[in-house]
Amino acid sequence: MKNHLNLDLDPYEDAADALRIRKITKKRTFSRKKKSMTAGLPEESVALSAIAEEENRFLFSYHASRHEKVWLEASLGGMYQQKWIDDVLRLVKGGKEATVYLCKGSESSGTDLLAAKVYRPRQFRNLKDDHIYRQGRAWLDESGLPIYKDGELNAIRKGTAFGWELMHTSWIEYEYQTLVNLHEAGADVPKPYVHGNNAILMEYIGDEGTPAPVLNSVDLTRAEARELYQRVLHNLELFLAHNRIHGDLSAYNILYWGGDITLIDFPQVVDATSNPNALRIFERDLVRVSEYFARFGVQTDPRRTAHRLWTAAHHRLVEPLDPRYLDADNPEDRRLWEKQQKQKHG
Repeated sequence: MKNHLNLDLDPYEDAADALRIRKITKKRTFSRKKKSMTAGLPEESVALSAIAEEENRFLFSYHASRHEKVWLEASLGGMYQQKWIDDVLRLVKGGKEATVYLCKGSESSGTDLLAAKVYRPRQFRNLKDDHIYRQGRAWLDESGLPIYKDGELNAIRKGTAFGWELMHTSWIEYEYQTLVNLHEAGADVPKPYVHGNNAILMEYIGDEGTPAPVLNSVDLTRAEARELYQRVLHNLELFLAHNRIHGDLSAYNILYWGGDITLIDFPQVVDATSNPNALRIFERDLVRVSEYFARFGVQTDPRRTAHRLWTAAHHRLVEPLDPRYLDADNPEDRRLWEKQQKQKHG
């Protein structure tokens, strides 16, 4: 495997990436202007200014390509300035959605190693059937608050460069907030530390030489498989208790380390209460996980298990009917609507 990724960017093909690169360029322009402001100052002041600027540069050990280096500086530079990390050591995992890097935690971070998940904006535009996951979710701004301004919502609807930037931010906010809430609830997810406009810094699973493998690459004994399967179900119960569904769960995004599991990758998290496809997506998560554990002789019934967990969390198996999809002149549709209204009003 190559030591770095090819992150060449085409501003004409990817408006979101172009916007981000323009932001980086503006920062560099400002830096050059700031440097020129030292003209006419005493030589000692100029020297001190140069030393301070050099000390603030984000230099890291990882040998990145030219474009990847710019990408990392833009995505992780703020975390370096805020003393969360001291170094980027190596690439852990590359993917369409994001790239994970192993970072050396600073003394103030309280941990030796951290994982930095750096996103690739193009992926969020190419998510298959991404509208299925978005249903029932408000768009979030960089503070994690719902977007309500008409101009911003119109930019999202029209798919402008600014709109893609807002959508990109919203996906990251949902993942970060999900990690915070689920970790506090005791779920087996990485502990989140901080996030920026293009990255999340979180707990690293593994050691400096070996990252935790995904569960799909691990062979288990039958007894261990049964135990871990129950642990997965326990996590899904916790998720549902907080009205969250992973949305893309499989043995490929569950890490295995020291006999324990850690569930990862939550940008497509689904709201169990407001997404009309929630139950179907939850069933799919169970099916994918069950397929892995069945390889080791674990008896599963994913659909029945999904329904059991769903109703135990006080969610309805039958989703409410939307009157927009009913025909008032169709006797069967009218019967279904009247039945729902009778159940609703007792």
